[in-house]
Amino acid sequence: MTKKPVCLIIGAGGGIGANVAKKFALEGYHACLCRRTDKAGLDRWVNKIRANGAHATGFLLNVVENDSIENLIDSIESDTGPIEVLIYNVGAQTGFKLLKQTSHKEFELAWRMASYGLFRVAKVLCPLMSSRKSGCIIVTSATAAMRGNMNQHSHASAMGARRMLCQSLNAEFGPLGLHVVHAVIDGAVDAPDTLGKMLGDDMYQQLRQTKGMENDGLILPEKIAETYFHLAHQHRSTWTHEIDIRSFSDTAWWNSDGRLVADESEA
Repeated sequence: MTKKPVCLIIGAGGGIGANVAKKFALEGYHACLCRRTDKAGLDRWVNKIRANGAHATGFLLNVVENDSIENLIDSIESDTGPIEVLIYNVGAQTGFKLLKQTSHKEFELAWRMASYGLFRVAKVLCPLMSSRKSGCIIVTSATAAMRGNMNQHSHASAMGARRMLCQSLNAEFGPLGLHVVHAVIDGAVDAPDTLGKMLGDDMYQQLRQTKGMENDGLILPEKIAETYFHLAHQHRSTWTHEIDIRSFSDTAWWNSDGRLVADESEA
């Protein structure tokens, strides 16, 4: 039996990651969903995808643990199928803190999640994809990758490194047939696992009612999933390397005054 192509989602929370997994699975991929904690939440999404007749498997994965990423990719390639699409959706926000409040541990952890984890994925997966002369890596990023703010020392540094790594990977592997995309989420995503936890449930629901829902002022994760699917299937004569996504009512990062606002993406 021919194995289905795999879409591996590292960082499959209940927002962007899980919705991307569902979209790709419904389009014929075997979705492999990975998240660090909350096995019950992971299982709910896997079962939801399977209930629609699609294929999905869930894994608990801590990207900062030694060999965790490498062993997972080897296992999926061997047991499930070739990884044709990777979504690296791991966040790196450790809180809004001034320099004196930012610890060495927090600064290093953000780098390990945002940049070093992606580097480890690339070390294993890029040679496999380039040998097959196909594959797509989509990296979810944030406004912080484009602009540093006064209380984002660890996050902006880590996301800036993520962006440059994507450029370097694209320069090396693009000519070999591997599509690398750096996707800047320049706004708040209507996601309970990220925005909801950052704001708290009461403030999150208030924001949804005033700005989101029928107002379309919050970015919908299921619509991000549609964009990601399109990116993964672009013709190579028109590949997109960098894209920014925001609601129609949001001010673009380059037109803002540089102050950090509460609804800025923290992917």
